[in-house]
Amino acid sequence: MDFTVGAEGEGLLLRTYLRRLHLSSRLISHLKAIESGIEVNGERCTVRRILHMGDIVSLRYEDSEQGASATPSPLPIEVLYEDTDTVVVNKPPKMPTHPSHGHHDDTLANALAYRYSGTPFVFRPINRLDRNTSGVVLVARNARAASILSDELQSGGFDKTYLAVCDGEFSGAGRIIKALRRTEESIIVRETCREDDTGASHAETGYRVLASAGGKSLVKLFPYTGRTHQLRVHLASIGHPITGDDLYGKASDLIPRQALHAQMLTFTLVGGERITLTAPLPDDILNLCRAVGLDTDSAF
Repeated sequence: MDFTVGAEGEGLLLRTYLRRLHLSSRLISHLKAIESGIEVNGERCTVRRILHMGDIVSLRYEDSEQGASATPSPLPIEVLYEDTDTVVVNKPPKMPTHPSHGHHDDTLANALAYRYSGTPFVFRPINRLDRNTSGVVLVARNARAASILSDELQSGGFDKTYLAVCDGEFSGAGRIIKALRRTEESIIVRETCREDDTGASHAETGYRVLASAGGKSLVKLFPYTGRTHQLRVHLASIGHPITGDDLYGKASDLIPRQALHAQMLTFTLVGGERITLTAPLPDDILNLCRAVGLDTDSAF
């Protein structure tokens, strides 16, 4: 990709200019190491070069076949948005995000590798969902987009909204502020703890109850931090675990997974436009709501 240096870039070190393009130190190091990774006016140069207005900075961060990260599989996937830098999908329930032991060709990474067959594809998810959580997943389609979007996520620039069906009927809105840490017995399971406990990470979740019926509640959730299993642990900690969550609550005959859905994501595209994308509720959660008489009209 080529960038033309404007008046604001006059006299800048190339290294500084690249950082202003939101390239991470890791990506800059990678580009320095490959042939024609960084060029100015068609010539390879060091990042100490001084730039002038009108210079053409060329970056070659396209993926290669050697970097491909998943085997293509023809899996159905709903695309909510797509451009040359990003793709946003509505991940179905029970689909893992990454390949792992026992899941080599049935993941979101495999589905997108198939969608982009014919070009090298490296799977770079910006937000991640548990296998049994459905909804919006943002994936960067190149290394620069991954750097920009990851920086935005880390700086708190994403707004995320989830929907959950919880055990028990309750009402109102509030904020759960409880630190989380791994339990001593597991590297997976989390528990609430004090902020000053060893291994503690600050965690905050906002919630608003939309409807209650049949011993269940439909709840809108706003994770202000992004800790592992945060929503599941926080809801269980107030006595309303997510229905079907057999890790922090109990299994359910009404749904074979935790009834948790990443409904909405607001973020800034690489080009600078702020957008909001919404994933409709999947059938299994809709069927659960109908079975207990929960009104889902207020969910959207």
